[in-house]
Formats: sequence, structure tokens, C-alpha cells
Amino acid sequence: MIDLTSLNPMQRLAVENTEGPLLVLAGAGSGKTRVLTYRVAHLMENGVPAWKILAITFTNKAAKEMKERVLALAGSAAEDCWISTFHACCAKILRRDIEKLGYKRSFTIYDEDDRNAVIKQCMKALEMDEKQYPPRMLKSVISDAKNRLLSPEEWFQESDKTFREKKMMEAFQRYESTLKDNNALDFDDLLVKTLQLMADNPPVLQYYQDKFSYILVDEYQDTNAAQYELVKLLASRSRNLCVVGDDDQSIYGWRGADIRNILVFE
Repeated sequence: MIDLTSLNPMQRLAVENTEGPLLVLAGAGSGKTRVLTYRVAHLMENGVPAWKILAITFTNKAAKEMKERVLALAGSAAEDCWISTFHACCAKILRRDIEKLGYKRSFTIYDEDDRNAVIKQCMKALEMDEKQYPPRMLKSVISDAKNRLLSPEEWFQESDKTFREKKMMEAFQRYESTLKDNNALDFDDLLVKTLQLMADNPPVLQYYQDKFSYILVDEYQDTNAAQYELVKLLASRSRNLCVVGDDDQSIYGWRGADIRNILVFE
């Protein structure tokens, strides 16, 4: 039996209210992650198979710590829970079904050095001066567009449509086709391609909606548009979504985090 008496009354309320959407807003050091770990263990103790639980956080370190804490509470059966970062979760989904998008399952995930090399290669082919178009700036534009689920053309339509932005769109387009030719994804693509996979293949979406009866998200204030859409899609069938966060503590604004996701949760 899991000892819930070590939780304060509000933590215990959040752990035991398992059905339907639940938002936990609390400050730093108030035990938000503790609520998530106890909630997973409580679900398992009440008959929910571990493989039907998805718990998502933002860093590999946080995911590792959460997994260890759940294992300490629920035992080895918790190994079957999906406890990971957004990107690791998406990579796992894509390894199973990315062939439906025209890639091979053996796709490569490009790191920052790979991305920089491809961007410079694309700029060189388009005779773009690196002083005029700093590669770091172009990489940031591409990443921001992907986090907002914009294609190169959609990004251009949102811009001022200057000659400079037209050249950047062309580099973005070339970057995308180069990655596809190399059977590669960048870090942002893990989310974008997972959403595309589910949008284009309803049976895949239904499989994961049925698989994950309970979804928990840590640090929800740091979700961006792509992460929000993924959570919304996966939870739309069961509606058993628990998100925890602190609306005063968003730290990933530079990565497209949208504080509105937590403010409009209700």
C-alpha cells in the first residue's frame, strides 16, 4: 500500500482525483513533481496497467528522477510506464510508424552541429552571405517556426515579405528537403512529424489515444504550440489529463513556450 499520509491535504486531493482534467498550480518547492509520482503509483495501485500511463517532463534528468521515484513507490511493474521528455516520447512513436511519412525507421536525429552544417550548406547553395544572414539567426527562425507548427511558406506569409525574408524562406525550404533526402530529423521535427503522423493517419492517433488512458505533464507552463497540440490530441479521448506547473515560473520563452497554455487550461 502506498502511504498517502505523507502528503498534505491539497497534494492528496490532487493524487486521488484521477478522473477528468486536473490542473495543479503551485509555486517552486511545493511538491508538484511529488504529486505526479504519487499519482502514477496510486493509479497503478488502483488497477491501471503501467503501460497505459504517460508522464511527460522537459529534461532527461527530470524524467530519470521521476522514473526512479515512481519505481521506489510502485515497484518494478512501473518499468512499463512511459516516463520521458516530449522529444523522447515522440522519437519512440516515430521509430514505430515514421515509414507512413516516407522516412525509414532508421532515421537520424541531427544534433546542433549537424543542423549548423546543413544550414551553411543551404546558404552556400543559395549564395547567401553569412554576414548578412548569420546561420545562428536562420537556425533560430527555423526552430521558432517549427515550434509554432509553421511551414516555410506559412512562416513567410506571416513575415513582412521582404527580399531578405524571401531568401530566408528559400533557405528554410532547402533545409527541409535536405533533411528529408538524408532521412534525418532535427530536434524540433520530433514533435512536428509526430503531429503530422497522427493528423495524416487516424488509426495511429487512435492507437495512442487508446493506449494512454492517463496522461500527466510536469512544468506545463513551459509547453509550446507543438507540445500543447500533442497533449491535446492524445488526451482528447480519455480526458484524463493532469498538468502541473507554476504560472510565475515559465523559463522557456526563447523556445516558444506559451504561458497561455496553462492560463486557459480550465
